[in-house]
Amino acid sequence: MSSRLEALPHRHVLTLPAAPAAVRTARVTAERALVEWGVGLRHPAVDPALLILGELVTNSVRHAAALSPRLTVIYAAGEGCLAFAVHDRHPYVPPLYGALADTGTSGLAVVMELTLALSGTAVVRPDADGQGKSIWITLPL
Repeated sequence: MSSRLEALPHRHVLTLPAAPAAVRTARVTAERALVEWGVGLRHPAVDPALLILGELVTNSVRHAAALSPRLTVIYAAGEGCLAFAVHDRHPYVPPLYGALADTGTSGLAVVMELTLALSGTAVVRPDADGQGKSIWITLPL
């Protein structure tokens, strides 16, 4: 993790079964954390951030559950920055920026379009053993 993300003062970690209910739980947890951290739910970055988060969790549930029965969501925030990651133990590392060539119809294409439209960043960080990954999204607030 970059030193900027490590320096974010607010952090919450949630581990869930890789099941459809994880999407709603991840979003509700994000809303609660944001309110607790003083980020208003009407902030213009919040709705797109929740949509991005929902797409990433959905992708883990749909594509990784067979090899990763649990997924982890990491939420972080600080002055002017919101970050979150979805981690699973499936070895496939998706090409984030290649998703943009997918005419905008895939969930990952939507993630990338929204992230870039908000001047955010996206990165995939493979686990050291190559058997999992985290997709990190960082958005300015």
